[in-house]
Amino acid sequence: MFAHRGGADALPEHTLGAYLRALEDGADGLECDVRLTRDGHLVCVHDRRLNRTSNGRGKVSAKTLAELDSLDFGSWHPRYPVDDEPMPELSRLLTLDRLLQAVCDSGRNVRLLIETKHPTRYGAEVERRLIRTLQRFGLTEPAPERPVQVTVMSFAALALRRIRVQAPALPTVYLVELLPPGVGRGRLPFGARIAGPGVSLVRSRPGLIPAIRAAGHQAYVWTVNDKADLDMVLEHRVDGVITDRPRFVLDHLATM
Repeated sequence: MFAHRGGADALPEHTLGAYLRALEDGADGLECDVRLTRDGHLVCVHDRRLNRTSNGRGKVSAKTLAELDSLDFGSWHPRYPVDDEPMPELSRLLTLDRLLQAVCDSGRNVRLLIETKHPTRYGAEVERRLIRTLQRFGLTEPAPERPVQVTVMSFAALALRRIRVQAPALPTVYLVELLPPGVGRGRLPFGARIAGPGVSLVRSRPGLIPAIRAAGHQAYVWTVNDKADLDMVLEHRVDGVITDRPRFVLDHLATM
C-alpha cells in the first residue's frame, strides 16, 4: 500500500509531516510527484501552478527554490492544525532530496514511487535530474538487501523510455487514466514494466487487470479511497494500492 502524496486526506499533501505520519501508521510505500524549479531543483508538488496547495501564485517551474521555500504549503488544508507555533514539517516545501533523506533515515523498509510530471518546459531534464539525484543516494540499482526501493512512474511514455535508457534496472509504471490502444490487451509501451490504471478505469473495465496480468505485468491502481473500490482491487489481487487514506486501508486490511 502506497500513501498517495503522503496521505493527502489526513494532512497537507507532499509535506514531510504527511510522509512521516504515513510511515508511523505503517504504510509500506509512499508516492510523490516531482517538478523542476527554475534553478534546477526537484520539488514534491503535484500541480503545475501554486494556487491550490500554497499561498503563492504562478507556475512551479518559473520559481526558484528560494522563492518556493518562502511559501506556506500547509495551512490551506482543512485538517491543518490550528496552533500559534510554526509547523514547518506540515507547511514547508518538500524537496526530493529531503524526502529521500527522511526515508533513508527512517530505518524501515520503504518502497517509494516517484512520478515525473509532464508536460513541462524542461522536458527530458526532469528525468536526467531525477536519475542524478537517485544515484547520489545509491538508489538506481535495486537490491533485495536495501531497505529503500524506488520505482518511477509517469503518464508520459517517453519519460519512462528515458528512465529505461538511463537507469535500466529501475522499475517503471505507466500511468493511465483513459485507455490507450493496446493497453486494454495488456500491452505496455517500451520502458514500462508495470501498469498503473486509475481506479475509475478499473471499475469501468473489469477485464483490464486480468489482461494486464495475463500479459505478465504487475498492476498498481490509484487512487483507492473507499471501501467498495478497495474491495474491488483486492479481489483483482493487484500488486499495489495507492491511496490518500493509508490509515483506512491498513485498518480495512487488518479486518480481513
